[in-house]
Amino acid sequence: MDLENTLLTWLPIIFFGVVIVLLLYTLRFMPRAKPAPVVKGSQVEVSWTDVAGLDEAKEELQEVVDFLRDRKRFERLGARVPRGILLHGPPGTGKTLIAKAVASASGANFYSQSASSFVEMFAGLGAARIRKLFEEARKHEPAIVFIDELDAVGTARSGGGFHREHDQTLNQLLVELDGFNARDEVVVMAASNRLQDLDPALLRPGRFDRQVHVSAPDVSGREAILGVHTRDKPLAADVDLGQIARQTAGLTGADLANLCNEAAILAGRNEAQYVRQADFDASMERIVAGLQQRRVVSEKEKRILAYHEAGHAVMSHLVGDLFPAQKATIVSRGDALGYTLNMPTEDRYMHTREEFVDLMMVFLAGRAAEEVVFGRITNGAANDLERVTQIARAMVFEYGMSKVAPSRTMRADNYALSEETKRLRDSEQARLTDQAYDEAQRLLSKHRAALDRVAEALLEKETLDRAELEALLADIKPESRSSETIGTVRALPMRD
Repeated sequence: MDLENTLLTWLPIIFFGVVIVLLLYTLRFMPRAKPAPVVKGSQVEVSWTDVAGLDEAKEELQEVVDFLRDRKRFERLGARVPRGILLHGPPGTGKTLIAKAVASASGANFYSQSASSFVEMFAGLGAARIRKLFEEARKHEPAIVFIDELDAVGTARSGGGFHREHDQTLNQLLVELDGFNARDEVVVMAASNRLQDLDPALLRPGRFDRQVHVSAPDVSGREAILGVHTRDKPLAADVDLGQIARQTAGLTGADLANLCNEAAILAGRNEAQYVRQADFDASMERIVAGLQQRRVVSEKEKRILAYHEAGHAVMSHLVGDLFPAQKATIVSRGDALGYTLNMPTEDRYMHTREEFVDLMMVFLAGRAAEEVVFGRITNGAANDLERVTQIARAMVFEYGMSKVAPSRTMRADNYALSEETKRLRDSEQARLTDQAYDEAQRLLSKHRAALDRVAEALLEKETLDRAELEALLADIKPESRSSETIGTVRALPMRD
C-alpha cells in the first residue's frame, strides 16, 4: 500500500515535470522573429538602366523614385504618393528586378522578404515577423519594403478558423499597411503572379492601391532585353538581335536571359571565340523543344513521322502568316520524335474566329497527313490534340465564338449551367475541332504533291529550315479564309 500511495503521489508530478521540460526545450529552439536584412540603395546590384522592355512599368514607378529623392516637391502640392504598389503579371517578366531598380535609383534602403517566410506552423510568429520588418524599415527611412510572392500570405481569408495562423499573419500585414502616417518615407512593394487570389482587403485604396501590370515585352522590348544580356558577351558579326527578338514573341525577360546564357554556353562548348547566330538558333531550339535524343526509329516509323511533320509545315504555309514554320525536323528532341517549330514574326494581340480555326488546322495537319497518305492514324498527335482542344474550349467557353452562344461566355464558374446548355457547349466544341480536321484533310489532299515533296526532303535531310521549306512550297498560294492575322502565339513546337 505504501508503494502504491508513493506512486500515485509522484507519478503526476513526474509527468508534469517532463511536460514542462519538453515545452522549455521546444521554446528554446523555436524560430525567432528576425529582422530582414537591409541593403543600402547604393549597394543594390540592379540599376535603373538594367531594366529593359518595361517602359510602362518604369514610368509608373518613376514618381516613387522621385518621391523618395525629393518628397517636398510633392508635399507642396498636397500630393500623397501611393505607399502600397503591387506588381503583378506572369512569372519571369521582371517584377523583382524592377523593385530592386527602384531602390537603386532612389537610394532608399531595401528590405526584401519572401511572403513564404512569414508562414509558420507556430501561431503568431508570422505576424511577429511582419511587425519586426516594418519596425526596422521605419528606423531606416527612406526605405522600400519588398514582399515577393505575396499570394503565399495574401490569399483570401477563409471562415471557420481553419487557417488561424495565415489569417493572423494577413491581418497584421493589413494593420501595418494602415499604420503609415503622412511623414513616413516607407514604400511597400509586392509581387504576385495570381492577382485574382488575393484578399480584397489588400487591394483597396490606402493599402496596395496602385497596381502595375508587368507583362511580357513586345518586339522592341525584347531587343532591348537581349542587348542587356549580351553586353558582356563577345558577339559574332552575323548576330542580329532584331531578328532574334522577332522570333521570340511571347518570351519573358527571364526566358531571354536564359536564351543568351545557353547560347554562350554552347559557344564555349564548341571552343568558339564569339557567340554566333547559329548558337542562338540552337539555344532557342533547345529551350523550346528540349535536348536532342538519340532514338533508333525504324524506317516505317520514320516515314510516318516525315509525313506528319510535312503536314504541319504545308498547312503552316497554306494559312499564310498566322503561324509560319521556321523549321521542320524528324530528329528527336525531348519527348518529341520530331517537331515543326513555328514562330510568329511580329507581336499581335487579337484573333478572329477564322484565325483560331486556321490555327487548329495547323495543329491537326500532322494527323490529317497520316490519314491522307497511309489511311491510318498513330498516337503521335497526342500533344496536337490537346492544344486543339484548348483552343476550341476557349472559343466556346470564354470568347463567345460559337454559333450556339455568340454573345455570352459559357463557363460553369460564372453561373449554373443547365444540362442542355452543357450538351450544346460540348457539341459545339466538337463541331469546331471536327470542322478544322476535315478542312485540313481536304487541303492536304488537294496539295498532295507538295506534301510528298516536303516529306521526301525530310527523309533525305532530316531537318529543313525556313528557306528550304519556302523553296519547296513556292508554287503554292496560301488559302487562309481569314484576313491579315491579328494574334500573338508563343513560339512552340509541334511535339509528336
